[in-house]
Amino acid sequence: MPASGAVTRSTLRQQIADALRDEVLAGRLGPGEEFTVKQIAEQYGVSATPVREALVDLTAQGLLDSDQHRGFRVHRYSVEDYRGMVEARALVVDGVFRRLCVYGETYQEQERDGGRDRDGGGGGTPLPAPARSPEERPPVPARGPEERQALGAMPGEGAVRRAPVRTPPQGARLVAVRRRGEEAARAARAGELDILIGYDLRFWRELSGFVANPYIVGFLHRLRVQAWVFAVPHLRADPRRDRWLWSGHEELVDAVALADPEAVSTVMDAYNAHSLRWADHLERCS
Repeated sequence: MPASGAVTRSTLRQQIADALRDEVLAGRLGPGEEFTVKQIAEQYGVSATPVREALVDLTAQGLLDSDQHRGFRVHRYSVEDYRGMVEARALVVDGVFRRLCVYGETYQEQERDGGRDRDGGGGGTPLPAPARSPEERPPVPARGPEERQALGAMPGEGAVRRAPVRTPPQGARLVAVRRRGEEAARAARAGELDILIGYDLRFWRELSGFVANPYIVGFLHRLRVQAWVFAVPHLRADPRRDRWLWSGHEELVDAVALADPEAVSTVMDAYNAHSLRWADHLERCS
């Protein structure tokens, strides 16, 4: 088993899970590699209980398989599994970014009209001040039946109470996400896989975090980790891996910042097509 550096997260269980996840993402624990609770406990110098809990957590996340008699092993994903991940990612991310664009448009309209309407000088319904924190976001305007259905309401329903959306994707938060995207894109173009994985995971987690739904954020993060677990062994074996590393992070942030659903769709369609071409390439080479 490879040795890892000291871990510093809040609980021992989480520390061990994070450290092992990093081992898998770095390729130091490869698909099918087996180990036991005792081996991991001895490696980190801890008792068996937090190790067993951490391994159960990673099994629930789809990264490990458990065997009652042989311990645990790193899950081996297939190309078909990867295609399923791409499809799931496309369906969920499309909904996330459509919501971001809808709320972004609302925010921009309020910013344009706010100076007049918030003071009551425009004769229309006063608009609230722009949101400055997740708890102070602008309200969602009333929508007709078709718009409600497009946003997820069932036909015949009235206004549906939804999970809150954080401050529209503008300002300092989006600037920080863009910096992460720039670093990820730079690493992708250079073929620097270890650097790319860290920035890419953080980029997507923070970008999806603009929708304040922890279930969506958690699902997308787990899906992304699983995709990287599949991809890492194949990419490390390819001396020309840079041609398969997506580097459109900056274009995606720009499209989201403009609240432009067509631009977002164009970037994401290209990304998904790129991923599926790579899956086809792997099948041809197998």
